[in-house]
Amino acid sequence: MSTAQFISMTRAAADSNRLAKMASFIVLAAGTVFLAISCNPAQASLFLVGGALGLTLYHASFGFTSAWRVFISEGRGQGLRAQMALLALGVLLFFPVLNSGTLFGKEITGAVSPLGLSVLIGAFMFGIGMQFSGSCASGTLFTVGGGNARMLVTLAFFITGSVLATINFEWWVSLPSLPPVSLVSMFGPFIGILISLGTFAAITILTVIIEKCHHGALETQPVISANKKPFRFFKGSWPILWGAAALAVLNFITLAIAGRPWGVASAFALWGAKLAKAIGFEPSQWGTYWQSAGNAKALAASIFADKTSVMNFGIIAGAMFAAALAGRFAPNLHISFRSLAAAIAGGLLMGYGARIAYGCNIGAYFSGISSGSLHGWAWIAAAFSGNMLGVRLYPLFFAEQQATPQLAACQTQPAPVILE
Repeated sequence: MSTAQFISMTRAAADSNRLAKMASFIVLAAGTVFLAISCNPAQASLFLVGGALGLTLYHASFGFTSAWRVFISEGRGQGLRAQMALLALGVLLFFPVLNSGTLFGKEITGAVSPLGLSVLIGAFMFGIGMQFSGSCASGTLFTVGGGNARMLVTLAFFITGSVLATINFEWWVSLPSLPPVSLVSMFGPFIGILISLGTFAAITILTVIIEKCHHGALETQPVISANKKPFRFFKGSWPILWGAAALAVLNFITLAIAGRPWGVASAFALWGAKLAKAIGFEPSQWGTYWQSAGNAKALAASIFADKTSVMNFGIIAGAMFAAALAGRFAPNLHISFRSLAAAIAGGLLMGYGARIAYGCNIGAYFSGISSGSLHGWAWIAAAFSGNMLGVRLYPLFFAEQQATPQLAACQTQPAPVILE
């Protein structure tokens, strides 16, 4: 590459980031004003919380998918330990106020859903889809905002899978299940917190043992030089624990404003149903899902009246703003056929799975466990199993990638890697 070509590419990247920065800022500012006027200040506030979530997810690179893949394939548990820290702070914030039923005078409810076969099957499907697509629900949104064109494909088929699941949702919920059960209601907030923290600690210790068995020492994040620290908040990557703390606090703020915790995937079913209705279909005739009072009201109302939707829009805009500030907004439309197939399959599996499992990695896992819901614990067990299978099947789409190393025995050196 010649010097002139390099300079031209550099200028084009700078122009792209400048345009993305202006566009995302205008969307965040104008969107806030629009929602405050057309809906109410609470919707505008949720949009801004979504923006903050997008910025946090982008800068902390807080991925659920990559953390599980690295632990399954390499025995590295830093990402899983960060998730345990996220959940620990979540239950400490959530359990006391959920027990009282109100927060700042507003009635609140946790993300507590039935625990049944549909949860186990749906979460398992979601887990496979995570590895195929290389993302999760929140990951899809913030990477779309960050300029990842492949994730637009994943998002489109996530929406498709979500709306397809609503057609036979009635059958899935008719499968054997337990009623909604919460640790808060069963044991009270104090005992519930102790049980949860004990479980998080046990998982953390297990990841430490496994990582030390396979690598001899725990992985550490690179040290950032002092002269870069002042700019790190807007332009650099954050320590993963910063991200965990910020996400937990922002979820608590969501609970205070919306009256329920953060969710993502339910909006995708609504978007798909509205698109289907716009081209002549009638979702209310598909079954009971769109006949329930809440879903029927959401389908009839403006998309901007839906709390989850406005937060999702905020996440995309916030991630775009973060990527542009960091100078890393660079959309790439070159997607291989195998990568495209993986994005489609992953999106469909995640969309369908999330709907029949009463949530995704945010609504069921993060918010569910933070609410004390037993269905959240069932979700993570099934989703992690799905991730294990997804990692094994990963080379079908990405033959050039390394296959999963065997983690059958402890060793001081990394496990041997078998190439395709």
